[in-house]
Amino acid sequence: MSYRIAAPDEYLAITGMHVKNVLITKAAWVWPFQRCTRFSVRPHDYAIDLQAMTKEKLQFLLPVVFTIGPDVNSRGANSKVASPHALEHGQHAAHQEAASHINDEDRGDALMKYAMLLADSMNQKKGPHHLENIVKGIIEGETRVLISSMTMEEIFTEREEFKRRIFRNIQSELDQFGLRIYNANVKELKDAPGSTYFQSLSQKAHEGATNQARIDVADAQLRGNVGEADRHGQQERQIAKINAETAVQKTDRDVERATAEANLSTQKTVLDRDVSIARIQAQRATESKDEDLKKEVQVKRAGAELERLRADDVVKATIARESKQQAADASAYALEADAKARAYKTKLDIETQALADYQRVTKNTDATAYKTKADADAWSHAAIQNADANLQKKLKEAEGMAAMAEAYHKMSHAFGGPAGLLQYMMIEKGTFVELAKANATAVSGMQPKISVWNTGSEAGSGAGGSGSGSVQDSAATMRNVYQLLPPLMSTIQDQTGITLPEWQFGRMPSNDVARREQKPSGKGKPNGE
Repeated sequence: MSYRIAAPDEYLAITGMHVKNVLITKAAWVWPFQRCTRFSVRPHDYAIDLQAMTKEKLQFLLPVVFTIGPDVNSRGANSKVASPHALEHGQHAAHQEAASHINDEDRGDALMKYAMLLADSMNQKKGPHHLENIVKGIIEGETRVLISSMTMEEIFTEREEFKRRIFRNIQSELDQFGLRIYNANVKELKDAPGSTYFQSLSQKAHEGATNQARIDVADAQLRGNVGEADRHGQQERQIAKINAETAVQKTDRDVERATAEANLSTQKTVLDRDVSIARIQAQRATESKDEDLKKEVQVKRAGAELERLRADDVVKATIARESKQQAADASAYALEADAKARAYKTKLDIETQALADYQRVTKNTDATAYKTKADADAWSHAAIQNADANLQKKLKEAEGMAAMAEAYHKMSHAFGGPAGLLQYMMIEKGTFVELAKANATAVSGMQPKISVWNTGSEAGSGAGGSGSGSVQDSAATMRNVYQLLPPLMSTIQDQTGITLPEWQFGRMPSNDVARREQKPSGKGKPNGE
C-alpha cells in the first residue's frame, strides 16, 4: 500500500480491486491488487499540411495547426466520485452504485475516456504514435469533407465561417476520446504539386495592384498641382484682407486711446478734491477722538487708584484668614498622615509576615513534592529500562533458541535422525574423549587386589589323574571348599573392613599364609599345594 500524488499537470488512473471501471484522481491510496498509472493533461500541437480538393475539383495545400489536449473540465458523473479518504475505507463502491443508472462505461468523464485511449496507445503492438495518428486522422478526414463541399471563393471570402465549421466538426469527433481543441490556426493556402492556381491569382493581383498604383500616383500628382495653386491664391487673399482689417482696427484704437486719456484727466481732478476733503475730516475726527481718550484715561486712572486701595485692605484680611486656615490644615494633615503611616506600616508588617510564611510553606511543599516526583520518575524510568532490557534479552534469547532449533532440525534431517545428530555433536564437542578421561580419573587412585587360588588336584594340569574314583572326588571337593574359606575371609576384611566371627568360619590366616597378589590376567598356586 502506498500513497500516490500527481503533479499539477498530471492525473492518476487507478484500476483493480474495489474499482469498478477507472478511478481518475489527483491523490489516492493505492492498495494491493490495484494498478496506478500517471498521465499528463498538457495539450499538444498537431501541425498538418493537408492536401484537399474543392467543389470545383481544385487541389491545394492547407497548412493547419491544432492545439489539442484532454478536457479537464468535463468530468461527467465522476465529478462526485468519493475522496481518497473514502476510497481508503472502501466507501467509493456506494458512490458508484448511486450512479449505476449511467450505462456508459466512462460515465461521461472526459479524463476517463482519455485515460482509456492513452492506455490503448501505449500498447506495444500499436506503437507510441497511436494517439497522434488518431487525432491527425480525425483532423484530415473532417477537413477534407468540409472543403469538398465549398468552392474556392467561399473558402477565401468566408474564412471565419470556414474556421468555425472545421472547429465544430473536429470537436464533435474528439469528444468521444475526451479531447478538446484549445486553439485552431489555419495558415495561408498553398498550391498543390503541379498546380499554379494561387501563383496565377497572385500574379494577376500583383499586376492589377501595380496598374492601380500608377493611376493613383497620377491622380495624386494632379490633385497636388491644383491644390498648390489654389493654396497660393487663398494665401494672397487672406493677407490683403488681414492688412485692411489691421488699418481699420488701428484707427479705432487711436480714438479710443484719446478718449481714455481725457477721461483719465477728469477722474484725476475729482479724486484730488475728494482726497483733500477726506484728509481734513480725518484730522478733525482725530483731534476729537484724542480729547475723548484723554478724559477716559483720567477717569480710569482714578477708579484704578480706588480699587488699589480697596484691594490692599482685602488682600491683608485674606492673607490673615488664609494663614490661619493653612496652619489648621497643616496640623490636621500631619495628624492624618501620621495615622495613615502607622496603619500602612501595620498592614505592611502583617502582609510581609503572611507572605514570608506562605513562601516558606510553599517552598517546603514544593521541595517535598518535587523530590517525591523526581524519585517516582527515576524509579519509574529505571523500572521501564530494566523491563525493556529484560524484554530485549528474552527476545534475543528466544530468537537465538529458535534459530538453533531450526538449525538442529535441519542437521537432524541431514544425519538421518536425532540419534545421528546426537552422535555427531558428541564427537564434535569431544564428549567421548571427556568420558574416557573421567573414567580414567575415577579409577586412577584405586589399587584393587585380585587373588586367584587354585587348590587340590585341580591346581595341577592333570586334575587328579584318570584312575581316581568317586569317593576321592567328593573328598577333594570338600577339602577345596574349606581351603577356600580362610583366603576369602581375609579378602573380605581387606576390602570392606568386616571381620567374620571365628566360631562360624574359623581363625583368620596369618600374614605369612601362602598367598600372593597377581594381575587380573595371571594365575598362581598357594605354597604347599
